[in-house]
Amino acid sequence: MGSNTEIIREFIGAWSRLDAEELVEYFTRDGTYYNIPAQPVSGRENLIAFIGAFLKDWSSTEWEILNLVGAGDLVIAERMDRTTVGDKNVDLACCGVFEMQNGKIKEWRDYFDMNTYVKALQ
Repeated sequence: MGSNTEIIREFIGAWSRLDAEELVEYFTRDGTYYNIPAQPVSGRENLIAFIGAFLKDWSSTEWEILNLVGAGDLVIAERMDRTTVGDKNVDLACCGVFEMQNGKIKEWRDYFDMNTYVKALQ
């Protein structure tokens, strides 16, 4: 098992495969995803459904890590997420805060401007 920062680096890279089940394997069984400003989602089945719902419209995504820092069970990843939704390109600045537990994501809080995402899709 790698360090928490290595695990999050792998998790971020895995998004390009657009596979919700693979992504949820990075979470603890009761892990929670706070896709700010949406309500938090907890538990693997709920996470698969939630992540799968927005992945279904994505053609591709590549997440560039701008800064990645970790201390103990806390990892913070500043990113530029570049996603194609249908024929629209969305460049979204994000900051993810990950609380880890035994090499898995216990809580993930992702901060971004929803208006940037919505405007790009219009």
